[in-house]
Formats: sequence, C-alpha cells, structure tokens
Amino acid sequence: MEQPCVKEKIGIVLVFSLILSFDSCAAQRQVELQEGPLVRTEGRHMTIQCDVSGYQGVSEQNFEWSIFRPAQPTLKIQIISTASSDFPYAVYGKRVQNNEVYTQRINGDSALLHITKLQKTDEGKYECHTPNTDSVYWGSYHAMMNLIVIPDTLSVVSVPQTLDKVEGDSLELSCEVSKQTSQHTHVAVTWYLQKGDQNLEVISLTRDFILRPGESFKQRQASGDVRLDKIGVTSFKLTISKLQKSDQGEFYCEGTEWIQDLDKSWFDLTDKRTERTTVNVKSIGNEFLALIKATAANVTVGGSLEIICTVEAQNFAERFFSVVWFLNKNEIIRIGPNAVPSFQSEYKMRESLGKVMVSKKNERDYVLKMYQIQVEDGGTYHCQVAESEKISSGAFSSRQSKEVEVTVQRPQANLKVVINSNTAEVLEGDFLQFACDIHSETAGYGQLSITWQFINQQNQNSDIIGMNRDGIQVTYQPYHERVINSDVRMARVKSDSFTLGIYNALTSDQGTYACKVMEWEAESNGNWQLIGEYVSNSKAVTIKSLENSFVVTAMTRSPAVRYYGTFELQCIIRPSEVTHVPASVSWKFQPENSNDSYPLVTFTYDTAIKWGNKAENFKGKIIVVKTATNTVRLTISRASRLEAGKFLCIAELWGRHHSNQWVKKTSATSNILQVKVRPPESLLKLTEEVTIIQKEIKDVTELACNILARTQNDSRFSVMWFFSKMQGENVKGENLLNIDRNDIVRYYGELLADSQKKMKFQSAKPSTDMYKLIIQKTDVNDSGSYYCHVKEWLLDPNNIWYKVGEITSAITILQVHPADANLQLGDNNVSVSSSEDDVVELECHIVNQTQTQSQFSVTWYFQRKEDSKAKEMALLKTDRHNIPQYYGDLLTDPQKKMKFQSVKASHNMYKLIIQKAAQSDSGVYFCNVEEWVSNPQNEWVIQGHARSGSTILQVQSPVATLHSKACASSSLFYFLFVYPFIVFAALAIVVVYFCLRPKKPQKTAHEKSLWTPIETLIVDPKSE
Repeated sequence: MEQPCVKEKIGIVLVFSLILSFDSCAAQRQVELQEGPLVRTEGRHMTIQCDVSGYQGVSEQNFEWSIFRPAQPTLKIQIISTASSDFPYAVYGKRVQNNEVYTQRINGDSALLHITKLQKTDEGKYECHTPNTDSVYWGSYHAMMNLIVIPDTLSVVSVPQTLDKVEGDSLELSCEVSKQTSQHTHVAVTWYLQKGDQNLEVISLTRDFILRPGESFKQRQASGDVRLDKIGVTSFKLTISKLQKSDQGEFYCEGTEWIQDLDKSWFDLTDKRTERTTVNVKSIGNEFLALIKATAANVTVGGSLEIICTVEAQNFAERFFSVVWFLNKNEIIRIGPNAVPSFQSEYKMRESLGKVMVSKKNERDYVLKMYQIQVEDGGTYHCQVAESEKISSGAFSSRQSKEVEVTVQRPQANLKVVINSNTAEVLEGDFLQFACDIHSETAGYGQLSITWQFINQQNQNSDIIGMNRDGIQVTYQPYHERVINSDVRMARVKSDSFTLGIYNALTSDQGTYACKVMEWEAESNGNWQLIGEYVSNSKAVTIKSLENSFVVTAMTRSPAVRYYGTFELQCIIRPSEVTHVPASVSWKFQPENSNDSYPLVTFTYDTAIKWGNKAENFKGKIIVVKTATNTVRLTISRASRLEAGKFLCIAELWGRHHSNQWVKKTSATSNILQVKVRPPESLLKLTEEVTIIQKEIKDVTELACNILARTQNDSRFSVMWFFSKMQGENVKGENLLNIDRNDIVRYYGELLADSQKKMKFQSAKPSTDMYKLIIQKTDVNDSGSYYCHVKEWLLDPNNIWYKVGEITSAITILQVHPADANLQLGDNNVSVSSSEDDVVELECHIVNQTQTQSQFSVTWYFQRKEDSKAKEMALLKTDRHNIPQYYGDLLTDPQKKMKFQSVKASHNMYKLIIQKAAQSDSGVYFCNVEEWVSNPQNEWVIQGHARSGSTILQVQSPVATLHSKACASSSLFYFLFVYPFIVFAALAIVVVYFCLRPKKPQKTAHEKSLWTPIETLIVDPKSE
C-alpha cells in the first residue's frame, strides 16, 4: 500500500517543479529601446521610447535615462527618472526643471523620453534602465542606443513679391530648397495657398519623389494646368496655367528633410517655410485671352492635324469674336464673328477637296482640321482673336496666342542601322555607351521599335533592353534588376538615334553588342503592320579588371611653403579612365615631430565629405575638390606649423551589388608626401653706425632706435634699452627698460627700485619704425654707452605671436659734461693688506670741490681682483643727506648689511668700514662721488661726478705661531704644557721627600740578624 502513495508524491513534486520552471521563464525581464543609431537635428523635438516586458511586481514600472557622451565614453551622466526628481545630474537639472527634458508614460511598462530643444551636447549613447521589482534578478534591466545630432542645414528660399494677374494668366513661382547634410536624406517640397484662415495645399513632391496635388487642385493638375517641375538640383518651380479668381491669396513653399531610421520608418528631421508671395487675380471682365493647342507636335506625312484656338472670356452671348490662324506668321484661314470662314490661296482648294475644315466647336473653341498633310504644313502656328460688333467689320480689341511648333515627317523605308561606341576597351566599373543611328535614303519612315542585343564570350545571344513603337521601354532578363538600379539605361535622343548606357560595367559585360530596328506602319483599320526589320553591325567591347591596374599616387608642387602660404596636394588615381566608378579618397596626416597619424578628410563614394575627429584645425583652411578623373585635390591655405608634416591618401573603388548594396571592390595606398611650413626670413635691420652725443648737465637727451627694415608691414616689435658706464663698441650693458609688442613698458635694475630714476628715463614711440629713450635732466652719471635690442614679432595663421628675428643696434655714446665742475678725488691707486677678522677702513678723499657748501653722494663699488672681466658691483650708497642705500646681497642679507658701513669722517673724507674682513672681501674698491650744488632757484642739482682711484684690498690668513699651533691641537697642548708640569712636580716631591727624611741608628753586632744580607760588590774597572 505504501508504494502507490510514494509514486503519487513524486508526481506532485515533478508537476510543481515544472510549473515553477515555466513561471521563471515567463518572468525574464527584457528592456527594449528604439533601434539606433538615430539621426536627429539640433533645435528640434526628439523622443526615445523605452519598453519593458517579462517583469514581476508592480504593474507600473519606473524608467531611468542616462547618456554616455563621445568625449567621455565611460562617464555616465544621469538625465531623468520617472521615480525620483533628484536623479538628474546638474548638467540636465535645469533643463528638467524648465520642462525642456521630460518623460511621458504610454502605459505602465512603456515610456517616452522627450527633449524639446535638441543640443549638440545631447549626442551620445543613451541608456534606459528599469529598477528591479522582481523577486530575483533574471533578464536584462537596461538597453542602449546611439543618438547622432547634426546641424540644421536645410535652406528654403523664395523671393517674396506681389504679383497682379488677370484670369487666364499663367503664374510661375520658384523655390530654392537645399541641404548640406552628410547623411542620406530625402527632401519633400510642398506649395501652399493661404486664403485668410484657410490654408490650401496646391501640389507637393513627396519624399518618395511622387507628385501629389492638393484636394482643391486635383482636376487642374490632371489637366496640366497645375505643375511642379524640378529645375536643376535645388530649384522647384510651381506653374499654374489659366489662373482663376479663386487662386488669389498668398503662396509659400515648405521644404521638409526626411531620414529613414533603421526600422524603415521615416522621420522628418526639419522643415522650413519661405516668405510669402501675394498674388492678386483680377477678374477678366471685358478682357479676353487667346490660347492655341495642337493635337500633336510631330505628324507623319499623310496624317491629320488639329489646331484648336480657344477664347477665354466672359459673357459670350453678348460678344462677337473673329479668329485668324497663322502659319509661320502668314495668314492661312479666318473665321468671322458670324462663323463664316475664309481661306487664303491654296487652302481654298484644299477646303474644296475636304482636306481642310474650320468650325466653331462651341462658344470658346475654334477648330482647324487638316487631312493628308504634307511636309510644307509643318512650322510655327499661332492664332489671333479680335472682338468686334456683329455688323461692323472693324475690330476694336485683339489678342494673340502663343506659338506652337508642328513637325511633319515622311515615312521611311530601306533603313540603314549603324552602331557606334565610346570605346572598345574600358575598365571594370566604367561606363559603356552605344549609339544606334538610323539612316534613310528617302524623306520619311514609319513608327520604329528597337531592341539592344548582346553576345557574350560563350557566344550566347540575349536581349538587353528595348523600346516598342509606342515609345514604351521593354526590359529583358537577366537585366531587369540592373535596369531598376539604373545601371542599364536607354534613350531616344533624336528621332533617328537611340542610345544604350551601361553603368558600373562588369567583366561579364565583355562581348559583342548590336541593335535591331523594326519599322511599322498603321493600317486603315488601326492595326500596325511590320514593314521592315534591320540589324546593325556588331561592336566588340573588352572589360579590363580593376585589381591589376589600380594605382594611387600622391603629388604636390609645394613641398615647402612659408607661413600664410598655400600648398596643394593631389591624390591621382590611375588609370585615368576610372571616371564612372564611384571612388572614395581618404587623406591621412602625421604632424611634424610626431609619430601619430590620423584621418584628415574623406571624399566618400556618394560625394559626401567627412572630416576626421582631429581635423578641426584644417576645416577653415582646406578646400576639397574632386575632379572628373577621380583626382581629389586638397588646397590648404594660410599654412602654419600645425599643417606641416606627412600626408598620404587611400583610394577605394566601390560598386553597387545587384541587391542595391554598395561593396568595396579594391583599394590602394599612395606614397608619403612631406610638407614643410616655415616662417618668413627676417628682414629686420637697425642702425649700424656708432653715434656720439655730447650733452651738458640738465639737458634732455633723446636716444633713437631706428628700424630701417622690417619683414612685413604688420610686424610688431619689442625693444630693450641697455646701458653701460664703459664707452666702446663691444660693451655689455645692463637692461634699463623693455617695451613689449603691446607698447607696455617694464623697468629693470635701479629704475625698478628708484621711482625718481623711473621718472627720469622715459620711452616714446614717435612712429611705427622709431623708438626713443628720453633722459630728463641729464647728469654726469648718465654718461656711457647705450644701445637697443629689438625683437620682431608676427602673427601666425593661428593668431599666435611668434618671434621672426632679433637684432642689436650699434652703440650710442653719451658724454655729459658739467658746466663748471671742479670736483676732484684722490686718484692714486693704493694696496691694502689685512688679516682675517680685522676691521678694514677704505678712504674716499675729496681733494677739490666746486662750492664750499657742496654736498656729496658717495657710492662704493667692488670688483673681484682674480677676475678681470668681473662686473663692477655697487655695494652701498649714501645720499647727500648721508642716508645709506644698499644694493645686491647687502639689500637682502642683514649680516652683510651690518658688515659694510659708509662713514663720513669729515667734510671731504668718506670711509668704507668692513667688519671682520674675510678672504672673499679681497678685490678692488673705489668710490664714485656726485657733487650737489644749490642753484639760484635754491634747488639742489648734480654739478658733476668723479671716480676715485682704486684700492686693492688683500685679506690674508694670520701667521701660525707656537701658541696658535698649540691652541689649535688639544693633544699637542697637553704634551707641551700639561704633561711636563706633572712630571716636574712629581720629581720635586721625590727630591724633597728624600732630603727631609730622618736617619735611622746603626744596629750592634749581636743584634745582627741571623740572616745577613748579601752585599753587592761593585768592581771599579779603573781600579783594575
């Protein structure tokens, strides 16, 4: 009994497990986004739909949208969430608050992301994520797609105007619609008529290139009175014949750019409208128009011709018209207001034979019929309508119609058919064209039909394409698909000439071609009869394979250019016969001094231009031209160092497969071109002659820096002025001031620290080629050598300044002489020796002075003795009030400032005191004294200056003595002084001890010890 129970339990468990497995499969989550990439336009409204299925939990799911931008593909930027308002990052937060970015729920498991004004920064990879509501993680929780944002390049232009028309007139309006989109898009064009609040669609050309009239214009479009024609590439012309009063209003054109997404649905990228043209249509009233129409423009000899003259007017019952027909401006037939015809010359006889008839079909139409017409009946016809009274023969108003051309041809027999070809040998993918010309010995021939035939290399005959006698094209297998793709075309270019064009020729097209012509004649019962069949001569064609002859060469005539120059690069595809094969050409660029190369620009096989990601610098400088021979020419203007480097081109030949898919056939890489871009050679030139200027104290001195030649007219200059107290041609001066290329002055040295000297030395720029250094109140200290150093600057094509050259001018020697200067210093050269750590005093003795009340400013200078080329350094200066001023290291080092002191010992004696002299203080010292005197205006001015003789200071190390040596070594000090003292002291103590010790009494004999000491006998060798 237990065994069935166990089996029953096992079955229940298996069933329950199966149910759970089905449940887990059904609960697998799946998130789906629109298939990408999507291409959308800047500034437009964009939506992305996200759907989730197979989820568990609540029925209303949440959605989170994020973006990964191309510049930072790993950085996730959160946009918006249906669950939390805190989800967006700051970059999208404001747009979410302004409702420029929002979500829309379609239902619980589907939502839309809306971006109302798309920006370029919205381009990237979008992620839709659904937070988990399932009991376990099972399935996908996010999906991703790419969004490409392109600029709005659609242009829709129509010149606004106001036109006054009358009923029956024709109206022509043009609309220019163009786009610069690199993606494959279609353009739809629609014309509208605005009548008050009513907006009527006139006619449109849809994105599928289908003409579609508006509801109110269907009948007029079918009759040919409303047309939309494409003129050229971008022009769309609206034509309305026989204007009606209801056509009055404002006309405008609307262009829409469409793109097909990957799901085959069409999306309107953008649409724009033109300005409006106002059309006023005046009722004809008493006006009338004359119109003419012929039943056929080409008529065969013996056929019939009907020419209708139509009168457009109102109130026909009370008006009377007469109509005159003209052939080549000669009157042939007339019908009066009483409908009685009159014929000219031979037409009267033809009317009597029933070959010419004239009738008034209705109140509007007057019909001229001619039978068994001859070649002479061909020509230009027009009619003239005149309004008159019924009784009077005089017309008081007339209108003339337009002209219509009628051609009359004779039927022809015994035709000769000849085939011609553009070439006997072409490349694979090239264009083949054949012409089938029909020649006749007589004047005319009947209706023709033609068939193009082909015999391949296996001698198999097949028909390609043809045209029947009604002018309808007929396609034969296996060329049906190639005809649909427009790779095989035929046309009737003239009445006696047909062409066959084979585009994207295949190697299987190699063989022999011919055309077969059949002539037909119409019988009286309406049937057609074959009256002749003619076959042309054959034409053999060879198709060469591309792979064996395809070569790409890069060339340039300008391997080296200057800044702002232009150089041209050519990518030449050989053989040059490759003209009809779609080719893409890519240029790659490797910058100078770099090992990395990147794509520059690509001219694709569908004539689009694609720029490389790193080619921003070239976009404004480069012109890309593709010639008819597939040569891609790059013209790079305003060259700079950023365009210098190596170039090469890669060419690819493309062909369209029978499935309408483009495939790459072959490719080739060119040689490398090296292009060097160099700045212009400097033509900067300054004064080269030494100038000597003599001045007196307090004079204003102007020193000129003349630029004699410059490289370019827009050059800028920076000028540095230098000064040296030494006079000569090869002196090296100190920088006084600098005028940069923006004419900003910067001071150096003493001029930077001393505001009075800064005011004294000024710069000026009287002209673009002259800079001046102006010295106010020149004194003796200003004597010396001056020169300027000029740097020339130019803007490179990237608006970056670069130095094109620099040059130094010749020396200008300034000599300042005091008017009555009697200052004299001691000029004897003195040598002073001193030991280290000594206090050294150096004297500056004023021997003679201009005035007894003169005051002096003393500056001490130092020059290292061991270096004769060393610069004389100012140490310190005391002004006429004896206030010190320090220079160099003394200005920044407090210890050195304490070491050197300038002291006024007496009225005519100044001293430089050096504390704790060191060997580094050895050198040449001298003083420079400025004499200040009081002028009649009680102003203190410099009367003159003088330089003392040189004092050569030699600081030596002290001479080594025993004391110094002993004190220098502790071991020697102990050996010489401490240890001898200890030894002598010990000896003295021993001597004193033995001298002062008491003597012991001698012992008796019986007191002698048993043990008698052994006496030591000392034998004196002298005694022996």
